[in-house]
Amino acid sequence: QAQLVESGGGSVQPGGSLKLSCAASGGTMPINTIAWWRQPPGKERELVAQIITDNNPTYRDSVKGRFTISRDNVKTMTYLQMNSLKPEDSAVYFCHFRSHWYAGRQYDYWGQGTQVTVPS
Repeated sequence: QAQLVESGGGSVQPGGSLKLSCAASGGTMPINTIAWWRQPPGKERELVAQIITDNNPTYRDSVKGRFTISRDNVKTMTYLQMNSLKPEDSAVYFCHFRSHWYAGRQYDYWGQGTQVTVPS
């Protein structure tokens, strides 16, 4: 079972920037969808951004114009560039890969989570 390894989290002042990275440490099925999720303290996990093959990236409204998701298909990696960070962006961020369909199912792979903190 492949493991996704995340890096790039940390603490940054409001208005600052961070870039998160995520890469598979083992083999995966061919990936169709790459996404970033986040879980603020005491709240449910929420979808931040995703790229589905042959489609444009999509973003939740609160990060549009500030966050950019990118995908490296050769290296099976994803990045989340976060600019103009706000305190409400503070959360544990998770990367997520979903495979193409094989024998009637898709395979999901998750990162371990990385903390992003933006003090008030």
